[in-house]
Amino acid sequence: MAHIAILGSGGFGCSLAVMCAGCGHSVMLWSPFAPEVEQLKTTREHTKLLPGIKLPEAVEITDDIAGAAHADFVIVATPSFAVRSACRALAGVVKDGVPVSCVAKGFEPESFKLLADVMAEELPYNPVVILSGPSHAEEVGRGVPTSIVAASTDRAAAEYAQELLMNETLRIYINDDVVGVELGAALKNVIALAAGVCDGLGLGDNSKAALMTRGITEIARLGTAMGARTETFAGLSGIGDLIVTCTSMHSRNRRAGILVGQGKTAAQAIEEVGMTVEGYTAAACAYHLAKRHGVEMPITREIYQVLYENKNVKDAVRDLMGRPGRHESETIWLNN
Repeated sequence: MAHIAILGSGGFGCSLAVMCAGCGHSVMLWSPFAPEVEQLKTTREHTKLLPGIKLPEAVEITDDIAGAAHADFVIVATPSFAVRSACRALAGVVKDGVPVSCVAKGFEPESFKLLADVMAEELPYNPVVILSGPSHAEEVGRGVPTSIVAASTDRAAAEYAQELLMNETLRIYINDDVVGVELGAALKNVIALAAGVCDGLGLGDNSKAALMTRGITEIARLGTAMGARTETFAGLSGIGDLIVTCTSMHSRNRRAGILVGQGKTAAQAIEEVGMTVEGYTAAACAYHLAKRHGVEMPITREIYQVLYENKNVKDAVRDLMGRPGRHESETIWLNN
C-alpha cells in the first residue's frame, strides 16, 4: 500500500481517487477551493461530472496541501492552465525524490510549454511522469477496462507508476518519449474540436475518418519537428487518444466543436459546455508552435481561424478540400 496525493478534485481527480482507493492505497484528494471540498465531503460524489460514483470514506478530502508531505506518489489532475500553480503549492511540501505525475493534457497558455517542462521547473528534485492515453474519467471511475502510458525520462519513476497503479481494469505501458506522449495528448484535443465541427455540420463518416487520419499526420509532423519519435503517435497517447476524443460524447472538445459547427461562436460553445475545453487553448498553442517550427498543419490552421478569427466553418471545409494535391507519404512529400 502507498500513500497517494491527488491534486485537483474535478472529474479525473475523483475517478482516480476511487480507483486508487479500490486498489488499497491511502488517498488524499486536494482542492484549493474550500466550498468544493465541503461539498465533496458532504455528498462523497462529484454530482456534476461523475454522478453515481461515490468516493470511498477512506479517501481524505482536504484543502490543506500539507498532507502531501507523506505522499509516496503524487498525481496532478488539474486543468493544464493550473498545473504550474498546483506544483508551486506542492513545492517545499512533497519530499525530494517522490515521483510527481500529471494527467492534464495540454500546454501552459502563453508560454506554449509542455506540462512536463512546467513541472520540472517548479519541482526540480522530483521525477516527472506523464500519464496519458484514451481514458475518460467517467469510465475510469466505473472500472471500465482502460490502457494508458506512463512516460518519463526517469525509467524507475515510470516503472513505479506502472507497478503502483496498474490493476485489473487499468493497464499501463511505459514510454520514454515524453515530448511525443504530451504532444499526442494535447493536439488530439484540437482535432477533436474539428471532428465535432464535422458532426455539427452533418458531414458524415467519410469526412470524420479523413479528418482523424490527416489529423494524426499533422500531429506527428509537429511532434517530430520538436524531437518526438514518429511511432509514439501510433500508440495509446496518439491514435488511441485521438479515436476516443473524436468519437465520444464524453469529450468536451467534441461537444464544443459540434456547437461551433451548428453556428455557435467559440465563446458560446465553451459557455454551453460549461467546463474547461482544453482544445481551445491548445489550438492557439499548436498554431503558434507550427509557425515557430516551420511545420504545415492545415487542419490546425483552419480550426484556429474558426475559433479565434471567426472564420465560417463551411469556408474552412472548402479551403481544406481545395488544397493542392500531395503524395500521402510524408517522406516523399517532405522531399519534394
